[in-house]
Parts: sequence; structure tokens; C-alpha cells
Amino acid sequence: MNIVLFHSTYGLRPAVRAAADRLREAGHQVWTPDLFEGRVFDTVEEGMAHQEEVGRDELLKRAVLAAAPYSDRGLVYAGFSFGASVAQTLALGDGKARGLLLLHGTSDIAENASVDGLPVQLHVAEPDPFETDDWLSSWYLRMGRVGADVEVYRYAGAGHLYTDPDLDDYDADAADATWRTALGFLETL
Repeated sequence: MNIVLFHSTYGLRPAVRAAADRLREAGHQVWTPDLFEGRVFDTVEEGMAHQEEVGRDELLKRAVLAAAPYSDRGLVYAGFSFGASVAQTLALGDGKARGLLLLHGTSDIAENASVDGLPVQLHVAEPDPFETDDWLSSWYLRMGRVGADVEVYRYAGAGHLYTDPDLDDYDADAADATWRTALGFLETL
């Protein structure tokens, strides 16, 4: 499978590269675009300030340009938190998308979005301060209305970015379960 994997608001950290290596070891071709052009942050607040400074439109433009050379191959879009929102936006706009793997995040859904059975898998903490229960329920229903085939996995007690071993949110059991399930999902595409 050809996968484009977008980083979180922290930037292209070692955990993203390790995740890409894990996917490559499973036989996938993986690209990890650096939407922050080398900037890495120690806190969510610093990363969010950088996102605001650069602007959502510019970050999406960078993501589209990074994915464009590979999109004819039929990409699986994937991402962590902020990167998941970018992946979702691109996947819902790419008629050749093969799948969508969301880790720790979702995004608004464009009014004109429409897909034909796009396989989507979401992994998120429970509770998650950025992905509330009400938001996730609404998101799930809207994704179904646009034609996505969605699976949601919740991890009780895990922190928001629980797959990143360098953060306080890390939860080894939840991370292992996430990767087992995600790798299985990718094998079905």
C-alpha cells in the first residue's frame, strides 16, 4: 500500500518516523511530508501558534503538493492529530484514495464531500480533550452520510497522543493495540 503519513502539531518528530518505519516493515511504501519545514515543537501551544502563523490554507497547500506526486497510485492518507485532520481533508477530496487512517484526530467535513465506500479507521483516546464524545458522534454520522465506511476505536484512559513514546500521553498498551489493529486494516485495502 502507498501511504502518506502526516505529523501532529508537534512537527515531524521521531515518533512519526518510527511509525513510518513500522509501516515500511509491514511492506508499505510510506512518505512523511514535513508541513512545518523542519520546525519541531515541545508543546501543543507552540505548535498551534505556528499553525496559526502559517495558516490552514498554506498548510493544506503544502500537504496537497506533497501527496500529488503519488496520488495516481491510490494513496492511503494517514496522520496524527493535526495530521489526521489534514489526511481526512485530502482523502475526502481524492477520488483515487484507497483508505484513511486517523490517529488521534478528525476534521470538519466539507459540505460537498462525497466518497464511495472509502474505508476509514479512527483511533482516539477516551476521553480526549480535542475529540469530545459529542463531536465524535456527529463526525461519525456525517462521515457515513458522505459515503465513508468508518470504524472507530477508543482507548480508555489513554492520553491524546498516546502512540508517541516521547510524550507524557504515551500509553504502551493502547499504542500496541492501535498498531495491531491499524496494520490489520491496511492489509484489507
